[in-house]
Amino acid sequence: MGAFKAYDFRGVFGKDFDLDTVYKFGFFLPSLLKTDKVLVGRDMRVSTPQMFEALSRGITDAGADVYDMGLTTTPMVYYFTAQHHFDASVMITASHNPKEHNGLKVSTTNALPVGYDTGLGEIERRVKEDSVVPVANKGKIIPHEVKAEYLQFQQRYHHDLSNLKIVMDCSNGMASILVKDIFGDAPVYMFDELDGTFPNHEANPLELENVVALQEKVRAEKADIGVIFDGDADRVMFVDEHGDFIAPDLMIAVLGHYFIEEKGYEGKVIQDIRTSKSVTEYIEKMGREMEIWRVGRAYAALKLREIDGSFGGEFAGHYYFRDFFYSDSAMIAAQVLLQVFSDMKRKGISVSQLISQIKQYANSGEINFTIQEKKEAMEAVKNYFCAKEPPTKLLDFDGYRVEFQDWWFNIRPSNTEPYLRLLMEARTENLLREKLAEMKEVLKKYMI
Repeated sequence: MGAFKAYDFRGVFGKDFDLDTVYKFGFFLPSLLKTDKVLVGRDMRVSTPQMFEALSRGITDAGADVYDMGLTTTPMVYYFTAQHHFDASVMITASHNPKEHNGLKVSTTNALPVGYDTGLGEIERRVKEDSVVPVANKGKIIPHEVKAEYLQFQQRYHHDLSNLKIVMDCSNGMASILVKDIFGDAPVYMFDELDGTFPNHEANPLELENVVALQEKVRAEKADIGVIFDGDADRVMFVDEHGDFIAPDLMIAVLGHYFIEEKGYEGKVIQDIRTSKSVTEYIEKMGREMEIWRVGRAYAALKLREIDGSFGGEFAGHYYFRDFFYSDSAMIAAQVLLQVFSDMKRKGISVSQLISQIKQYANSGEINFTIQEKKEAMEAVKNYFCAKEPPTKLLDFDGYRVEFQDWWFNIRPSNTEPYLRLLMEARTENLLREKLAEMKEVLKKYMI
């Protein structure tokens, strides 16, 4: 079952999974999560209507009701799971993946994520091994209207952004159903028609070729900032007034101006193991402590809840909020970040100027090395550098994050491919080049 992943169920529709698997997934889900009602939202992909039909048939054949949200963003499913006290919900989406892909994101009580270790692995086992016997008293499909209530909730983050010229790229994805209600007619909108074939660019803003149209539009419009959402609108990223892409992890520091300085929220701030040290230092100057944790919502949302942190984010553009059931929301992040940039502009500080105040390290970006013996290579890297210089910090989850006085690196294995992923930062470009050259020399003998 190639579609069962660490965080969700996802793959190429018709290749990595079929409709029979989706049906069985739906059938076994209610008993796994001990519920007789399942909330279901969905995106606009071409294969989504077939998946909704198969999933719903499985759920109702198990005797549970489907509460049909219709077309939604993924964070809308999180909100209604927690707010309306559902013990099971599914979002049909492949998020930022290409058009041929689709998948299922599962949550349980309080919008807690269900990953492979907390339920998906058991569903995979049942799909493979157990028989499906539909019950006599089948469940129903019940329409569950959600947009009006969700927009009312979003109003608490509304702010006067009239001094900002904004370009907003919806990637032909699910952000399109909300942005004009939330941001009005002032932004210059791009690709805001729902289209599951993604005719303009793939809905993954981390791949910089997908941001080119936004960058060009920001420059042409002489805008203050550009905003781009992924396919299911749980991630958001930005370009500055020059059209330069802003590393998403730096926005965690920007969020501090709202949650710490303006609102006075207490509690730690969460980051993933790849996040820039610039963010840690900036947040610590505001008087808060950073908590470094594993990559992915299945881990980040649980950790933020566990420590009762105030907010946090990831290198990949997810931002988590205590006020949002410890879950991620691109719309909350966009509103709050645009408010900070609006306030800064009133003080004469542009987007690029604020980011330059935060960014204190030269950054390599994420580099992939093709390596089969990933564990051996990681150990060799750690042992080599730690022997040369005592580290100031060493973390050993999601690979290794090893920090030294003036530089640090994270090296972590891909779960699905023969890759080691490296991210490195240093105080200067020269030191970064020097350490990258050393790193490549250590890894050379392991590379395919």
